[in-house]
Amino acid sequence: SIPRKMATRYLTDEHIAGFDRYKYCSVDTSPLSNYVMHPFWNAVVERLPKWLAPNLMTFIGFLLLIFNFALLTWYDPQFRASSSEHPLIPNWVWLVCGIAHFLSHTLDGCDGKQARRTGSSSPLGELFDHGLDSWATMFFPTAIYSMFGRSTEYGITVTQMYMVVWVVMIGFIMSHWEKYNTGTLFLPWGYDMSQVCMSVMYLAAFLCGQELWRTHLPMGLRFYMVFLFSFYGGFLFISLPHTVGNLYRAKSEGTGRNLTLYEGMRPLLSPVLLFVLCIAWLNLSSMDIMEQQPRLFYFMSGTVFANIACRLIIAQMSNTRCEGVNALLWPLVVIVAAMYVVPLGQWELVLLIGYTVVVTLLHIHFGVCVVMQMADHFNINIFTLKKQKA
Repeated sequence: SIPRKMATRYLTDEHIAGFDRYKYCSVDTSPLSNYVMHPFWNAVVERLPKWLAPNLMTFIGFLLLIFNFALLTWYDPQFRASSSEHPLIPNWVWLVCGIAHFLSHTLDGCDGKQARRTGSSSPLGELFDHGLDSWATMFFPTAIYSMFGRSTEYGITVTQMYMVVWVVMIGFIMSHWEKYNTGTLFLPWGYDMSQVCMSVMYLAAFLCGQELWRTHLPMGLRFYMVFLFSFYGGFLFISLPHTVGNLYRAKSEGTGRNLTLYEGMRPLLSPVLLFVLCIAWLNLSSMDIMEQQPRLFYFMSGTVFANIACRLIIAQMSNTRCEGVNALLWPLVVIVAAMYVVPLGQWELVLLIGYTVVVTLLHIHFGVCVVMQMADHFNINIFTLKKQKA
């Protein structure tokens, strides 16, 4: 952890006062969540030891997603292992990834229940959970990509996959933008559905091998087409209509925060700017950076997005004004502007690596300092539970 003297107080007194007043308010109408996942998680949490801290569960679940990302990066750094010219990923890898993904989803579903069971619920727990979830939006779809890979009859391009990652990230930010405006977190239907489907896909890849995804489906369909439609369709026909409907009801019934149009849209400024800058980078790239370093570009985008999302989560939980333009975007503006003026050649890769390292370190520093600041304020341990007084 960061020594106290090196820690930065990212949270203002206004933030802290808002967290002191915070009350969790959420609505989950998903049939899968209510009739399958929650009963399962309730049964699991009753078998967990009461000394197990909810934040530790959250963190372990996140580390399992990073493990999957790292393992598949080792065996398939360029997303080419599904093509006939490259060796396939060993089947045992899919089993390990499937188990890790299932455990990660289970821990994510049980951490809040464990907090209520042990009487340790706090705003820190929710912020820690959702903050790590914001980074996970890049890790879990990227891991699945190795099943299909790129540049084959049965795969999708790295740019198409980048759009899938963005669909996941947009779906996440919309939930918290919705809460920023309404005061209620409407849990998206697509999240649990996607997590269950991914666990099934890992298991199927283990049992049948990657060749399964080359199977011809009826009407000339391919599995990658179903994959793309599940993400695009889930967003367009489930997540987006729910968000628009919830915002409309809150506005018409006067149950939301009644912000002006500009203030209500303000949280979307940084995500939109990030998307525009990243697309501009790809279009201006003289070395076709996405084809050369897709994983690195995904990781960079996901990390900056996570920082933007975390700051929005802090604003909506503390009922404070969301920031305008995220500070991590300014170096990206400079890089894109430089590319517009002159071709950078191999320096483009150097800039991508350098920018990725810097934003990753800054985001980790931000997260650790915020967690430490809140833990100090609420007088709670982060990864352990204080013994109850007799």
